[in-house]
Amino acid sequence: MIRRRLLPEVLAALDEAPAVCLLGARQVGKTTLAHAIAEQRGAVYLDLESPRDRARLDDAEAYLEQYLDRLVILDEVHRVPGLFAPLRGLIDRARRKGARAGRYLLLGSAALSLLRQAGESLAGRVRFLELAPFDALETVGIPLDRLWLRGGFPESVLADNDERSLRWREDFIRTYLERDIPQFGPRLPAETLRRLWVMLAHRQGAPHNAAELARSLGLDTRTVNRYIDLLVDLFLLRRLLPWHANVGKRLVKSPRLYVRDSGLLHALLGIDAFDALLAHPVVGASWEGMVIENLLAVAPAGTTAHYYRTSGGAEIDLLLDVPRGGRWAVEAKRSSAPVATRGFHEALADLQPRRKFVIYPGEERFPLGGGVEAIPLPALAGELAAVRKPA
Repeated sequence: MIRRRLLPEVLAALDEAPAVCLLGARQVGKTTLAHAIAEQRGAVYLDLESPRDRARLDDAEAYLEQYLDRLVILDEVHRVPGLFAPLRGLIDRARRKGARAGRYLLLGSAALSLLRQAGESLAGRVRFLELAPFDALETVGIPLDRLWLRGGFPESVLADNDERSLRWREDFIRTYLERDIPQFGPRLPAETLRRLWVMLAHRQGAPHNAAELARSLGLDTRTVNRYIDLLVDLFLLRRLLPWHANVGKRLVKSPRLYVRDSGLLHALLGIDAFDALLAHPVVGASWEGMVIENLLAVAPAGTTAHYYRTSGGAEIDLLLDVPRGGRWAVEAKRSSAPVATRGFHEALADLQPRRKFVIYPGEERFPLGGGVEAIPLPALAGELAAVRKPA
Protein backbone atom coordinates (compact mmCIF):
# COMPACT_ATOMS: atom_id res chain seq x y z
CA MET A 1 0.00 0.00 0.00
CA ILE A 2 1.29 3.47 -0.87
CA ARG A 3 1.50 5.48 2.33
CA ARG A 4 -0.73 8.54 2.16
CA ARG A 5 0.95 11.80 3.06
CA LEU A 6 -2.23 12.95 4.82
CA LEU A 7 -2.09 10.14 7.42
CA PRO A 8 0.08 12.02 9.97
CA GLU A 9 -2.10 15.10 9.53
CA VAL A 10 -5.28 13.12 10.24
CA LEU A 11 -3.73 11.54 13.32
CA ALA A 12 -2.56 14.94 14.56
CA ALA A 13 -6.05 16.37 14.02
CA LEU A 14 -7.58 13.50 15.99
CA ASP A 15 -5.21 14.32 18.85
CA GLU A 16 -6.49 17.91 18.91
CA ALA A 17 -10.15 17.91 17.82
CA PRO A 18 -13.15 15.87 19.04
CA ALA A 19 -14.23 15.11 15.47
CA VAL A 20 -12.35 15.08 12.16
CA CYS A 21 -14.21 15.05 8.86
CA LEU A 22 -12.20 13.54 6.01
CA LEU A 23 -13.59 14.62 2.65
CA GLY A 24 -12.77 13.39 -0.84
CA ALA A 25 -14.19 11.81 -3.96
CA ARG A 26 -15.37 8.21 -3.94
CA GLN A 27 -12.65 5.57 -4.39
CA VAL A 28 -9.91 8.07 -3.54
CA GLY A 29 -8.69 5.97 -0.61
CA LYS A 30 -10.58 7.38 2.40
CA THR A 31 -11.75 3.97 3.61
CA THR A 32 -8.28 2.41 3.23
CA LEU A 33 -6.80 5.29 5.22
CA ALA A 34 -9.54 4.94 7.84
CA HIS A 35 -8.85 1.22 8.28
CA ALA A 36 -5.16 1.98 8.83
CA ILE A 37 -6.14 4.48 11.52
CA ALA A 38 -8.62 2.01 13.03
CA GLU A 39 -5.82 -0.56 13.44
CA GLN A 40 -3.57 2.00 15.13
CA ARG A 41 -6.23 3.41 17.43
CA GLY A 42 -8.43 0.34 18.12
CA ALA A 43 -11.39 2.13 16.58
CA VAL A 44 -14.97 1.04 15.93
CA TYR A 45 -15.72 1.20 12.18
CA LEU A 46 -19.22 1.61 10.70
CA ASP A 47 -19.95 1.75 6.97
CA LEU A 48 -23.17 3.74 6.62
CA GLU A 49 -23.74 2.43 3.10
CA SER A 50 -24.32 -0.97 4.75
CA PRO A 51 -27.96 -1.48 5.85
CA ARG A 52 -26.67 -3.56 8.76
CA ASP A 53 -24.43 -0.77 10.07
CA ARG A 54 -27.11 1.88 9.49
CA ALA A 55 -29.53 -0.21 11.52
CA ARG A 56 -27.16 -0.02 14.48
CA LEU A 57 -27.70 3.73 14.46
CA ASP A 58 -31.50 3.64 14.61
CA ASP A 59 -30.93 4.86 18.13
CA ALA A 60 -27.58 6.49 17.44
CA GLU A 61 -27.13 8.06 20.84
CA ALA A 62 -27.69 4.81 22.73
CA TYR A 63 -25.40 2.82 20.43
CA LEU A 64 -22.54 5.31 20.32
CA GLU A 65 -22.66 6.01 24.06
CA GLN A 66 -21.10 2.57 24.55
CA TYR A 67 -17.94 3.84 22.82
CA LEU A 68 -17.29 7.21 24.44
CA ASP A 69 -13.81 5.96 25.32
CA ARG A 70 -12.94 4.81 21.77
CA LEU A 71 -12.53 6.38 18.38
CA VAL A 72 -15.56 5.70 16.17
CA ILE A 73 -15.18 5.88 12.38
CA LEU A 74 -18.35 6.64 10.41
CA ASP A 75 -17.90 6.04 6.68
CA GLU A 76 -20.17 7.82 4.13
CA VAL A 77 -21.66 9.81 7.00
CA HIS A 78 -23.78 11.94 4.66
CA ARG A 79 -26.04 8.87 4.33
CA VAL A 80 -27.40 9.58 7.83
CA PRO A 81 -27.86 13.38 7.91
CA GLY A 82 -29.66 13.32 11.27
CA LEU A 83 -26.56 11.93 12.97
CA PHE A 84 -24.78 15.21 13.62
CA ALA A 85 -27.05 16.47 16.41
CA PRO A 86 -26.55 13.31 18.56
CA LEU A 87 -22.81 13.50 17.89
CA ARG A 88 -22.69 16.98 19.40
CA GLY A 89 -24.23 15.72 22.65
CA LEU A 90 -21.94 12.70 22.76
CA ILE A 91 -18.86 14.85 22.19
CA ASP A 92 -19.87 17.15 25.03
CA ARG A 93 -20.54 14.16 27.28
CA ALA A 94 -17.12 12.70 26.50
CA ARG A 95 -15.51 16.07 27.23
CA ARG A 96 -17.05 16.10 30.69
CA LYS A 97 -15.42 12.72 31.29
CA GLY A 98 -12.04 14.09 30.24
CA ALA A 99 -11.96 12.74 26.64
CA ARG A 100 -11.59 16.00 24.73
CA ALA A 101 -10.21 14.78 21.38
CA GLY A 102 -10.24 11.89 18.97
CA ARG A 103 -13.84 10.75 19.38
CA TYR A 104 -15.08 10.57 15.77
CA LEU A 105 -13.58 10.27 12.31
CA LEU A 106 -16.24 11.09 9.71
CA LEU A 107 -15.75 10.16 6.05
CA GLY A 108 -17.77 11.70 3.25
CA SER A 109 -17.74 12.29 -0.51
CA ALA A 110 -19.98 15.36 -0.75
CA ALA A 111 -18.34 18.52 0.52
CA LEU A 112 -21.07 21.16 0.68
CA SER A 113 -23.75 19.02 2.29
CA LEU A 114 -21.32 17.71 4.90
CA LEU A 115 -19.84 21.13 5.58
CA ARG A 116 -23.32 22.52 6.08
CA GLN A 117 -24.61 19.68 8.28
CA ALA A 118 -21.46 19.33 10.37
CA GLY A 119 -20.86 23.07 10.53
CA GLU A 120 -24.32 23.71 11.95
CA SER A 121 -24.27 20.91 14.53
CA LEU A 122 -20.58 20.49 15.35
CA ALA A 123 -19.35 24.08 15.25
CA GLY A 124 -16.13 24.33 17.24
CA ARG A 125 -15.93 20.53 17.53
CA VAL A 126 -14.88 19.38 14.04
CA ARG A 127 -11.89 19.84 11.76
CA PHE A 128 -12.13 19.29 7.98
CA LEU A 129 -9.41 17.68 5.85
CA GLU A 130 -9.46 16.67 2.19
CA LEU A 131 -7.89 13.52 0.76
CA ALA A 132 -6.99 14.02 -2.90
CA PRO A 133 -6.04 11.29 -5.40
CA PHE A 134 -2.41 10.17 -5.46
CA ASP A 135 0.00 12.93 -6.43
CA ALA A 136 3.53 13.04 -7.79
CA LEU A 137 5.11 12.93 -4.31
CA GLU A 138 3.14 9.87 -3.20
CA THR A 139 3.85 7.85 -6.33
CA VAL A 140 7.64 7.97 -6.38
CA GLY A 141 8.71 5.06 -8.58
CA ILE A 142 5.68 5.36 -10.84
CA PRO A 143 6.46 7.28 -14.06
CA LEU A 144 4.93 10.74 -14.07
CA ASP A 145 3.52 10.13 -17.55
CA ARG A 146 1.54 7.16 -16.19
CA LEU A 147 0.16 9.26 -13.35
CA TRP A 148 -0.81 11.92 -15.89
CA LEU A 149 -2.50 9.49 -18.31
CA ARG A 150 -4.33 7.41 -15.71
CA GLY A 151 -4.92 10.02 -13.02
CA GLY A 152 -4.43 9.57 -9.31
CA PHE A 153 -7.26 7.27 -8.21
CA PRO A 154 -5.55 4.23 -6.66
CA GLU A 155 -7.38 1.56 -8.67
CA SER A 156 -6.61 3.42 -11.90
CA VAL A 157 -2.94 4.32 -11.48
CA LEU A 158 -2.03 0.93 -9.95
CA ALA A 159 -3.86 -1.17 -12.59
CA ASP A 160 -1.86 -3.84 -14.41
CA ASN A 161 -2.11 -2.04 -17.75
CA ASP A 162 -3.67 0.97 -19.47
CA GLU A 163 -6.67 -1.03 -20.71
CA ARG A 164 -7.70 -2.14 -17.21
CA SER A 165 -7.13 1.36 -15.90
CA LEU A 166 -9.40 2.84 -18.57
CA ARG A 167 -12.13 0.26 -17.88
CA TRP A 168 -12.02 1.14 -14.18
CA ARG A 169 -12.37 4.86 -14.94
CA GLU A 170 -15.25 4.25 -17.35
CA ASP A 171 -17.05 2.21 -14.68
CA PHE A 172 -16.34 4.95 -12.12
CA ILE A 173 -17.88 7.60 -14.40
CA ARG A 174 -20.91 5.39 -15.07
CA THR A 175 -21.48 4.84 -11.34
CA TYR A 176 -21.41 8.57 -10.66
CA LEU A 177 -23.77 9.31 -13.54
CA GLU A 178 -26.31 6.62 -12.71
CA ARG A 179 -26.18 6.52 -8.91
CA ASP A 180 -24.21 9.18 -7.07
CA ILE A 181 -25.04 12.43 -8.86
CA PRO A 182 -28.82 11.76 -8.89
CA GLN A 183 -28.69 11.37 -5.07
CA PHE A 184 -27.68 14.98 -4.63
CA GLY A 185 -29.33 16.88 -7.47
CA PRO A 186 -32.61 17.11 -9.36
CA ARG A 187 -33.05 14.22 -11.73
CA LEU A 188 -31.50 14.61 -15.18
CA PRO A 189 -31.03 11.78 -17.68
CA ALA A 190 -27.63 10.15 -17.28
CA GLU A 191 -26.89 10.81 -20.94
CA THR A 192 -27.46 14.55 -20.48
CA LEU A 193 -25.14 14.54 -17.48
CA ARG A 194 -22.52 12.68 -19.48
CA ARG A 195 -22.77 15.23 -22.30
CA LEU A 196 -22.25 18.05 -19.81
CA TRP A 197 -19.24 16.33 -18.27
CA VAL A 198 -17.74 15.59 -21.71
CA MET A 199 -18.29 19.21 -22.80
CA LEU A 200 -16.46 20.37 -19.69
CA ALA A 201 -13.63 17.97 -20.54
CA HIS A 202 -13.32 19.43 -24.04
CA ARG A 203 -13.27 22.90 -22.46
CA GLN A 204 -10.66 21.96 -19.82
CA GLY A 205 -9.33 25.14 -18.21
CA ALA A 206 -11.66 27.44 -20.13
CA PRO A 207 -13.61 30.27 -18.46
CA HIS A 208 -17.04 29.18 -17.28
CA ASN A 209 -19.75 30.12 -19.77
CA ALA A 210 -23.07 28.75 -18.50
CA ALA A 211 -25.09 30.27 -21.35
CA GLU A 212 -23.01 28.50 -24.00
CA LEU A 213 -23.22 25.17 -22.19
CA ALA A 214 -26.95 25.57 -21.67
CA ARG A 215 -27.57 26.25 -25.38
CA SER A 216 -25.59 23.19 -26.41
CA LEU A 217 -27.46 20.94 -23.96
CA GLY A 218 -30.95 22.42 -24.39
CA LEU A 219 -31.09 23.34 -20.70
CA ASP A 220 -31.48 26.60 -18.82
CA THR A 221 -28.46 28.27 -17.26
CA ARG A 222 -29.72 27.72 -13.71
CA THR A 223 -29.78 23.94 -14.24
CA VAL A 224 -26.30 24.00 -15.76
CA ASN A 225 -24.94 26.06 -12.88
CA ARG A 226 -26.62 23.76 -10.34
CA TYR A 227 -24.84 20.74 -11.83
CA ILE A 228 -21.54 22.58 -12.09
CA ASP A 229 -21.88 23.31 -8.36
CA LEU A 230 -22.66 19.65 -7.72
CA LEU A 231 -19.62 18.40 -9.66
CA VAL A 232 -17.47 20.81 -7.64
CA ASP A 233 -19.12 19.59 -4.43
CA LEU A 234 -18.33 15.97 -5.34
CA PHE A 235 -14.61 16.76 -5.91
CA LEU A 236 -14.91 16.01 -9.63
CA LEU A 237 -14.53 19.56 -10.93
CA ARG A 238 -12.20 22.38 -9.89
CA ARG A 239 -13.48 25.95 -10.02
CA LEU A 240 -10.38 28.17 -10.10
CA LEU A 241 -11.31 31.75 -9.32
CA PRO A 242 -9.65 34.78 -10.93
CA TRP A 243 -7.32 36.95 -8.89
CA HIS A 244 -8.73 40.42 -8.53
CA ALA A 245 -7.44 43.67 -7.14
CA ASN A 246 -7.00 47.21 -8.32
CA VAL A 247 -4.00 46.90 -10.63
CA GLY A 248 -5.27 49.47 -13.09
CA LYS A 249 -5.97 46.86 -15.75
CA ARG A 250 -9.07 45.15 -17.05
CA LEU A 251 -9.16 41.65 -15.59
CA VAL A 252 -10.92 38.50 -16.77
CA LYS A 253 -13.47 37.70 -14.04
CA SER A 254 -15.00 34.33 -14.99
CA PRO A 255 -13.77 31.27 -13.06
CA ARG A 256 -11.93 28.55 -14.95
CA LEU A 257 -13.23 24.99 -14.77
CA TYR A 258 -11.04 21.87 -14.71
CA VAL A 259 -11.95 18.19 -14.50
CA ARG A 260 -9.85 17.56 -11.41
CA ASP A 261 -8.45 14.12 -12.14
CA SER A 262 -6.51 13.85 -15.40
CA GLY A 263 -7.42 10.17 -15.76
CA LEU A 264 -11.14 10.95 -15.65
CA LEU A 265 -10.58 13.78 -18.13
CA HIS A 266 -8.93 11.37 -20.57
CA ALA A 267 -11.61 8.70 -20.10
CA LEU A 268 -14.34 11.26 -20.84
CA LEU A 269 -12.51 12.18 -24.05
CA GLY A 270 -11.85 8.57 -25.10
CA ILE A 271 -8.06 8.91 -24.76
CA ASP A 272 -6.78 5.38 -24.16
CA ALA A 273 -3.00 5.62 -24.50
CA PHE A 274 -0.16 8.08 -23.95
CA ASP A 275 0.51 8.54 -27.68
CA ALA A 276 -3.16 9.43 -28.18
CA LEU A 277 -2.93 11.98 -25.37
CA LEU A 278 0.09 13.69 -26.90
CA ALA A 279 -1.75 13.99 -30.22
CA HIS A 280 -5.00 15.31 -28.70
CA PRO A 281 -5.89 19.03 -28.73
CA VAL A 282 -6.50 18.91 -24.96
CA VAL A 283 -2.89 17.93 -24.17
CA GLY A 284 -1.80 21.38 -22.98
CA ALA A 285 -4.89 22.00 -20.87
CA SER A 286 -4.65 18.47 -19.44
CA TRP A 287 -1.04 19.07 -18.35
CA GLU A 288 -2.06 22.41 -16.84
CA GLY A 289 -4.88 20.78 -14.87
CA MET A 290 -2.58 18.04 -13.59
CA VAL A 291 -0.03 20.63 -12.44
CA ILE A 292 -2.71 22.61 -10.61
CA GLU A 293 -4.16 19.56 -8.83
CA ASN A 294 -0.77 18.20 -7.77
CA LEU A 295 0.34 21.53 -6.34
CA LEU A 296 -2.92 22.17 -4.51
CA ALA A 297 -2.82 18.64 -3.08
CA VAL A 298 0.48 19.36 -1.32
CA ALA A 299 0.01 23.08 -0.55
CA PRO A 300 0.06 24.15 3.11
CA ALA A 301 -3.24 24.78 4.87
CA GLY A 302 -4.41 28.31 4.26
CA THR A 303 -2.95 28.56 0.75
CA THR A 304 -5.21 30.46 -1.65
CA ALA A 305 -5.20 29.69 -5.37
CA HIS A 306 -6.26 31.84 -8.32
CA TYR A 307 -5.42 32.44 -11.94
CA TYR A 308 -4.60 35.86 -13.37
CA ARG A 309 -5.47 37.19 -16.82
CA THR A 310 -5.96 40.66 -18.22
CA SER A 311 -7.83 41.64 -21.36
CA GLY A 312 -4.42 42.53 -22.82
CA GLY A 313 -3.16 38.95 -22.53
CA ALA A 314 -1.06 39.06 -19.37
CA GLU A 315 -1.60 35.67 -17.76
CA ILE A 316 -0.53 33.35 -14.94
CA ASP A 317 -1.96 29.82 -14.86
CA LEU A 318 -1.75 29.46 -11.08
CA LEU A 319 -1.15 32.13 -8.48
CA LEU A 320 -0.54 30.78 -4.97
CA ASP A 321 -0.50 32.86 -1.82
CA VAL A 322 1.36 30.53 0.54
CA PRO A 323 1.40 31.06 4.33
CA ARG A 324 5.02 31.67 5.36
CA GLY A 325 5.98 31.36 1.68
CA GLY A 326 4.69 34.51 -0.01
CA ARG A 327 3.20 34.63 -3.49
CA TRP A 328 4.20 32.04 -6.10
CA ALA A 329 3.44 32.36 -9.82
CA VAL A 330 3.28 29.11 -11.80
CA GLU A 331 2.98 28.57 -15.55
CA ALA A 332 2.51 25.06 -16.97
CA LYS A 333 4.19 24.24 -20.29
CA ARG A 334 4.06 20.82 -21.94
CA SER A 335 7.34 21.30 -23.78
CA SER A 336 10.84 19.91 -23.34
CA ALA A 337 12.19 23.39 -24.13
CA PRO A 338 9.95 25.68 -22.07
CA VAL A 339 9.96 29.45 -22.38
CA ALA A 340 8.34 32.11 -20.26
CA THR A 341 5.93 33.91 -22.56
CA ARG A 342 5.56 37.65 -22.92
CA GLY A 343 2.13 37.45 -21.28
CA PHE A 344 3.65 35.67 -18.26
CA HIS A 345 6.36 38.32 -17.88
CA GLU A 346 3.75 41.09 -18.13
CA ALA A 347 1.68 39.44 -15.40
CA LEU A 348 4.80 39.09 -13.24
CA ALA A 349 5.43 42.82 -13.62
CA ASP A 350 1.84 43.50 -12.50
CA LEU A 351 1.90 41.31 -9.39
CA GLN A 352 5.57 41.04 -8.36
CA PRO A 353 5.36 37.49 -6.91
CA ARG A 354 8.11 36.27 -4.63
CA ARG A 355 8.78 33.09 -6.65
CA LYS A 356 8.26 32.44 -10.37
CA PHE A 357 8.20 29.06 -12.09
CA VAL A 358 7.49 27.35 -15.39
CA ILE A 359 6.67 23.68 -14.83
CA TYR A 360 7.69 21.40 -17.68
CA PRO A 361 7.94 17.60 -18.16
CA GLY A 362 11.75 17.40 -17.97
CA GLU A 363 14.03 16.35 -15.10
CA GLU A 364 16.36 19.35 -14.66
CA ARG A 365 15.76 22.81 -13.27
CA PHE A 366 17.34 25.86 -14.85
CA PRO A 367 16.86 29.64 -15.06
CA LEU A 368 14.82 31.20 -17.86
CA GLY A 369 15.72 34.81 -17.13
CA GLY A 370 13.92 37.51 -15.21
CA GLY A 371 14.00 35.44 -12.03
CA VAL A 372 11.86 32.69 -13.64
CA GLU A 373 12.93 29.08 -13.17
CA ALA A 374 12.03 26.03 -15.25
CA ILE A 375 11.33 23.16 -12.87
CA PRO A 376 9.89 19.61 -12.98
CA LEU A 377 6.53 19.07 -11.29
CA PRO A 378 7.79 16.73 -8.52
CA ALA A 379 10.53 19.21 -7.58
CA LEU A 380 8.16 22.14 -7.17
CA ALA A 381 5.60 19.96 -5.38
CA GLY A 382 8.35 18.96 -2.94
CA GLU A 383 9.28 22.59 -2.28
CA LEU A 384 5.65 23.57 -1.74
CA ALA A 385 5.04 20.62 0.60
CA ALA A 386 8.11 21.60 2.63
CA VAL A 387 6.52 24.98 3.42
CA ARG A 388 3.97 23.06 5.53
CA LYS A 389 6.62 22.91 8.24
CA PRO A 390 6.96 26.10 10.30
CA ALA A 391 10.28 27.88 9.84
